[in-house]
Formats: sequence, structure tokens, C-alpha cells
Amino acid sequence: MQKRKLGDGGLEVSALGLGCMGMSFSYGPPKDVAEMTSLLHAAVERGVTFFDTAEIYGPFLNEELVGEALAPLKGRVVVATKFGFDLSGEDKRPGAAGLDSRPEHVKQAVEGSLKRLRVETIDLLYQHRVDPDVPIEDVAGAVKELIQQGKVKHFGLSEAGVQTIRRAHAVQPVAALQSEYSLWWRKPEAEVIPTLEELGIGLVPYSPLGKGFLTGKIDEKATFEGTDFRSMLPRFTPEALKANQVLIDLLGGIARRKDATPAQVALAWLLAQKPWIVPIPGTTKLHRLDENLGALAVELTPDDLRDIDAAAAKITVEGARYPEKFERMSGR
Repeated sequence: MQKRKLGDGGLEVSALGLGCMGMSFSYGPPKDVAEMTSLLHAAVERGVTFFDTAEIYGPFLNEELVGEALAPLKGRVVVATKFGFDLSGEDKRPGAAGLDSRPEHVKQAVEGSLKRLRVETIDLLYQHRVDPDVPIEDVAGAVKELIQQGKVKHFGLSEAGVQTIRRAHAVQPVAALQSEYSLWWRKPEAEVIPTLEELGIGLVPYSPLGKGFLTGKIDEKATFEGTDFRSMLPRFTPEALKANQVLIDLLGGIARRKDATPAQVALAWLLAQKPWIVPIPGTTKLHRLDENLGALAVELTPDDLRDIDAAAAKITVEGARYPEKFERMSGR
């Protein structure tokens, strides 16, 4: 398995990580714990060392699953988790739960994550979303204290804007920014990626396969149950799915030339952008895990990348990626 470094602090992980959210949350009901444990072990056997979770995934269920499954493999894996939502209310969905990054709440959240993950130290701790009511300097300062206490190794941000990244990094070096980035969401290229390069911060793209769309397995006939959060996303309406098939046609054409799948080309494209980008595709199926890892063997030449960029530039992706209330939480 190829390795990559996130940030200048020496955090080394497998070139592809595994997003664990869908095992417990967002994509229908929680999956069978024994099956997901087996999948997590299979990922480690295949060389994956980077696993992504968060306290709100469940809430708590996903951290518990990941913690129990990976407990026997301490020292071999890097586990990232996130804080930042107020989970004291009855409705704990991210859109309903308020934000809370007050330093005392950060420390309380970390104590819970340490127990559920069954570790003494969290490898990478992200602020899940920027809290406009708490100065980022206070948040970074709280994480700095946790690092000094040995409870956290590396600090990360998720979906933060450029000024927030700079202000946080000045207090406590940021190892990684997690943000959505893929061939159908390229906004980070404008300001965020150049800033990360300047500051020596890694990028961890979540939803690198467009929440499943870039696999080519979803068309306008797709239906999503109420427990699948794609049912409320503007980009997953039948009209948007139909309009965006042109992107799948582009990926499919390259995939046939490379003897690969559209998903593998989409991941290979991300890996080719910068050596400090580590995508975290999620899956609940072993054959999809193997397919995703196969992207590491897909080589896109400079000509291939130019062709993809030229073709993608002519495509306008239809539909917002989130409803407005979610989108307001991003890029602060």
C-alpha cells in the first residue's frame, strides 16, 4: 500500500483511507456490526491504515464500532474523529443539532471519543464544522492543550474557510483539512488548496465519489428512502441526476481506455492532484472496498488529466450539494 503524509507534522497514512460513516449513519439504517467489523479488518489486511469516524455518526454508534473493531490493531492504524455538534437535544441529526465548539465542550467530547474508540490518544481530531459563536483561536487553543496532555496527536478542521484555517494554524498547526472534493465538487481548488499548499496542510476529501454518484451506478430512476440523507439533497433529485449523467459518460470513456471503473478513475484523478491528498471513500461492501483500492493502480498521465479537465470544464453540474441550512455551515 502506498503511503502519504498529511501536513508537516509527520502524520503518515495509507494513500486511500476508509470513511466509516455509512456503516452506522446517513445511508439507511445501521449495518450489521459483525459484518462491518469484518470489513474493517479486511481493510487493514489490504493495507488501509486511515479510518474516519465522528461522534455524531449514530450518534456514537460509529465510534463504538470502529473502536471495538480496531482495538486489537492499536499501533497499526490511524483513527480520525470529530467534535463540534451539540448532542444534548433530542434531535441529534447534523442538520438539527446545533454547533458547540466551546473549549469545555471540546474537552468533554474528547473524553467520550477516547472511551468509545478504546484509545489513550486520538490520532487526528477535527472540528467537524466551524462554530461562528466561538473564536477559532479558542478552539485551536483547547486542542493544543489536549495535545500537550497526550490525549490528541494531530489537529484538523473540516469544511473550514481560508481565513479560519490561517487563524487556527497560527495557534496550533493544522495537520489536515477534511472537505468535500471530487470531480463534481471542485470549489476547494479556488482558494483552499493553494492555502493548504502554502501552509503545509494535508487535504482529506470526503465524498470523493460524489456520495455514490461517480460510481456510475445511480441514474434518474434511483430512489432513496427517508433514512438515506441523499433523499434531501438537491443534487440527487431525478432532474439533477439526469442532467449530471454527462459527467459519468466522461468517466466511463476514460475508464474503458484504462480497463478500470468510473469510481477508480474518479479516485485516481483525486490522487493525481497533489501528493498530500488522501481521499476517504466509504463503503459497506467488500467488493467495493477492493474496487476503490484498485484506483491506486490506475495511472493517469498528464495528457489524461488535461483531457479530463478540458472535458469537465464544459460540464455544469446541476443542483446544490446540500440544502441551504447545511451549506451555511461550510466555508466559514
